[in-house]
Amino acid sequence: MPGIASTPEPPYYAVIFSSRRSPGDAGYRQMAERMVELAAAQPGFLGMESAREPDGFGITVSYWASIEAIEHWKANAEHLVAQERGQRAWYEDYVVRVAKVERAYGKPE
Repeated sequence: MPGIASTPEPPYYAVIFSSRRSPGDAGYRQMAERMVELAAAQPGFLGMESAREPDGFGITVSYWASIEAIEHWKANAEHLVAQERGQRAWYEDYVVRVAKVERAYGKPE
């Protein structure tokens, strides 16, 4: 899902995951692709945007219809496995922020 996510009119929620990758892949790319696929299938998922710098710093923003949808995603069994591997092997550092989007606008068409 490259590019800018197409989201509905607010309000909705954003989960902002800022991270710095550890060196090496160790299965990261395959798991990341699976997490995008799995998240997109979750009820309440609205879209995702992601970027990573060559130095390993990255930000992924996923958009959700409700706090409950975010909680269900966080508790998904496959996602829990990915979270554990991320903490143990894939990330030197990370922070997750959850925000309510109250206003959104962009370039006029």
